[in-house]
Amino acid sequence: QVQLKQSGGGSVKAGGSLRLSCTTSGSTFDDYIVGWFRQAPGKEREGVSCISRSGISSYYAESVKGRFAISRDNAKATVYLQMNSLKPEDTAMYYCAASSAHQVVTNVCQQANDFVHSWGQGTQVTVDS
Repeated sequence: QVQLKQSGGGSVKAGGSLRLSCTTSGSTFDDYIVGWFRQAPGKEREGVSCISRSGISSYYAESVKGRFAISRDNAKATVYLQMNSLKPEDTAMYYCAASSAHQVVTNVCQQANDFVHSWGQGTQVTVDS
């Protein structure tokens, strides 16, 4: 079972940028689709972005397209989420996740209950207006 350890996050003013990192251990990183999810108070968990094992395919929620960028470094067993032009509505707890399922990235990001097997500890992102 893969273990995920997150870093990054924090507080920023609207329009600012943050980068989240998630380093994995315990298993072969490129066996997994990895991604980022978020949950704001009182809201359902949302799949923000997911990336395929090779890094060729990615999925973004409509709310973050054009502002966020996911990437992975298989040699470092790390996935990143670069978040630019942040908005107050991006405020949430962000979680990295890994899936060993043989699914397209869209399915993993949209059906986490079915396909995500491992979660990071969570990182708070707060965007002030």
